[in-house]
Amino acid sequence: MLSSQTGNDVAVKILAGLAVFFLILTILTGCDARSATSQAMPPPQVDVADVLVETVTVTETFNGRLEAPQTARLRPRVTGYINEVAFTEGELVKEGDLLFQIDPRPYEARVRAAEAELVQAEIALELARSESNRAARLLEGRAISAEENEQRLSALTNAQARVNAAEAALDTAELDLEYTRITAPVAGRAGRAMITEGNLANADQTLLTTVVSVDPLYVYFDSNEASALSSQTLVKTDGSTELRIELSDDNTRPYGGVLDYIDNAVNADTGTLQFRAVLNNPEGALRPGQFARVEMPVQKIDEALLVRRQAVLTDQDRRFVYLVANDNTVSRRQVVTGQQIGDLVVIHDGLQGGERVVVNGTQKIFAAGMEVSPQQVAMSLSANADNNTIASTGR
Repeated sequence: MLSSQTGNDVAVKILAGLAVFFLILTILTGCDARSATSQAMPPPQVDVADVLVETVTVTETFNGRLEAPQTARLRPRVTGYINEVAFTEGELVKEGDLLFQIDPRPYEARVRAAEAELVQAEIALELARSESNRAARLLEGRAISAEENEQRLSALTNAQARVNAAEAALDTAELDLEYTRITAPVAGRAGRAMITEGNLANADQTLLTTVVSVDPLYVYFDSNEASALSSQTLVKTDGSTELRIELSDDNTRPYGGVLDYIDNAVNADTGTLQFRAVLNNPEGALRPGQFARVEMPVQKIDEALLVRRQAVLTDQDRRFVYLVANDNTVSRRQVVTGQQIGDLVVIHDGLQGGERVVVNGTQKIFAAGMEVSPQQVAMSLSANADNNTIASTGR
């Protein structure tokens, strides 16, 4: 019985020893395999590009608002009851289109009365002229006195004055009759009708509607003082400075505008200078009051150093890039960045033209000095570098 128990213990110990042996063997084999794999792993492949040196024009984007060059708040020039509202609210109207019709009958009657008064005055004038001529002939024959002749001349002058007054009264009556037709003073979009048919409109008081011009539109925007100062040599108000304009809710359809006005003083309260662009709007799709973003050139850099935006990495508050030397080893270089747009960033300090920078695959680099397999690519992916224009972030 004792001999059998001893034999079992020996067997268990042998099996445990074999298990430990095979476990150690497996671990050692795995380490050797990983070591062999590590030794056989090639350098990581990364994309590199040469630092660009270009003359670029830097633009900035400013927030603006569309405004109508002409805004007409229509009030009647004569008092009367509205007979007709002749337009559709919110629709485009042409200059001279009828918008409101005031009851013209009282003013037509005044015109007829003024015409009658003019006829009477003209008849009286003709009579006074005839008597004056007769008096002149009688005076030559000493048939009347000089005093009586002067009286008839005075009567002729008074008759002429009455004709002039009658003509002026007729002109006023006809003008008042014309004012019963309220027409659009400018081409544009009409607002809501503030008064409807049958209501009394008081001269120079009752607001009838508002018409705003829509083509072209103005875009007013404010630039900070520094950008306004640096842009002085780049922008002109003679229509030669083209601007890119986008609506705040739609950046897929840019519009073209031209600069036509720069304010004559910096706003002391805000430290900004106001600019104005002219934007064509032939279809009337854009409306005054909409917000817009205006891209304007503010600076020209003769020899700007440019790299892709993804090549610039961040370490707390510092920016750096990875350079690739001739032996394909990487080193870390701290840089000072500037304006950016699309895939390009202006480098103010830290790089030189022609140096190779890792632009894709930086996550494969674990430490400076490691070897990589560089694949040469173009630095720029966007059209901005082709036309030497770089835009900064909006303000």
